[in-house]
This record gives sequence, C-alpha cells and structure tokens, in this order.
Amino acid sequence: LLCRYRKQQENGCRKKTRGPALEKTGAVDIVIDTGIIYALADRSDAWHEKAAGFINSFRGRLIAPSPVLPEACYLLNTYLGQNAELSFISSLIRKELNVEHFRDSDLVRSEEVLKKYKDQNIGFVDALIIAISERLKIRHILTTDRRHFSVIHPNHCEKFILLP
Repeated sequence: LLCRYRKQQENGCRKKTRGPALEKTGAVDIVIDTGIIYALADRSDAWHEKAAGFINSFRGRLIAPSPVLPEACYLLNTYLGQNAELSFISSLIRKELNVEHFRDSDLVRSEEVLKKYKDQNIGFVDALIIAISERLKIRHILTTDRRHFSVIHPNHCEKFILLP
C-alpha cells in the first residue's frame, strides 16, 4: 500500500532504512493515523493527493500504533473491498510501517486522555495514539483528524505537529 508511493528501489519495494530527517520539521519518526492509511488506498479520498505526496517524499520512520491496524482494515474492507485490506496487510508484512504495540501504561494514559477531553469524544484509538506518541516522545502525527489532535496538550511537548 505505502510502497507504491515511495520511490522504488532497484529490486522492488523493500523496507526503508532510517533516512534523513524531514527538512521542514526535523522529524525522523512520525506516527501514522488510520485516515492517512485509508486516504492512500482510496484515490477518490479528499486527502489522497496530500497523503501520497507526503509519503513519497518522506524518508523517516512511519510508526503505526497497533490499534490503528484493525480500524484501517475495517475501513479498507468495508469501503474498498477485500483486496484493499489484503494489500494493506501485505504492506505490514513487508515492514513498510513499524508497528508499535500499546503497553499497560498506554492504557492508563489513554483513560486519562478520554476523561480529560470527554467533551471532545476523542475515542479509544486516538487516545492510544496520543499515549504511544507521548511514550515515544514523537511530536509529529500524520493524520486527517485535525479536530481531535489539535486540541490535545501532550505531556512531552506543547502541541502535536499535524502532517501533511
């Protein structure tokens, strides 16, 4: 799924090694959210061009929190069909994304986020993305969800930098 948007290496798509940081942001590690994964697969999605352009030029490490995976699979299968879901799973097998599993401490933090921002209806997956990003000290989130992530005040920085 992501491979088609990254420059092909001589022998096809392979796991990217840690490359130079994004010039604009200085980011090397970026957390990816469900909406971007879906936008990459759906060429008619409003975010498709922005997402594809970003992925094509980014040379850092993309980190997918594990709760994003079933959410993305559900959307891909429901709206684009089983082949889209299988393509995404293949990209995971090829290690195009680095999967980060949540820990007990992330569950505790996600509950805190959900309670603190109860009026925003953040949702469990987004709360875990926040908790994992805080634990890994990552400020950059590749997301289509400006509404939720823009109101969060993370523990490790002033605010998240939302991309693209």
